[in-house]
Amino acid sequence: MKTADLKKIRKSMEKELDAKRYEHTLGVAYTAAALAMCNDVDPVKAETAGLLHDCAKCFSDDKKISVCRKNNMEINSVESRNPYLLHAKAGYCIAKNKFDIEDQDILNAILNHTTGRPGMSTLEKIIYIADYIEPSRKQAPNLSEVRKLAFQNLDQALLKILTDILSYLESGGGEIDPLTKETYDYYADLLAKC
Repeated sequence: MKTADLKKIRKSMEKELDAKRYEHTLGVAYTAAALAMCNDVDPVKAETAGLLHDCAKCFSDDKKISVCRKNNMEINSVESRNPYLLHAKAGYCIAKNKFDIEDQDILNAILNHTTGRPGMSTLEKIIYIADYIEPSRKQAPNLSEVRKLAFQNLDQALLKILTDILSYLESGGGEIDPLTKETYDYYADLLAKC
């Protein structure tokens, strides 16, 4: 990945996203690059995934569905009822097809940044966590604690985020994607064995 590619992606995201989403995207990209440097991951890969993680976020629900169907992405029942959740799957397709991203780790980081998945790569964890802790994020529970944890232990930070998200969704009556629960169970079990 060349530096010029990052400039091109940044300019494209500035045009595609609304101002608040673009600010969030830059925050995720820079936070991801910092976390990557602490975890022996290529910071350019992390910044690329961070810049593209929400590239389909401002699409209409119909466009998200259309992009997913056109690219044979499975749409589960929770996503069918809540198509705004499809931005990660649609983003995967856009990153691959429009931005010619071939690195599967970058594509997986975009694909799994909302639900997580059992057995995530270090880059996937970094994007998931950076999305939650980036500097413009103000509302998330236990944000200060998670920000500290993120630079100490990715798995512990990931589990804390998953715990807080599941608690928030359960208390508010929100639908939980089964993959989020599977991810929580996987990392809770993994860390219990340590």
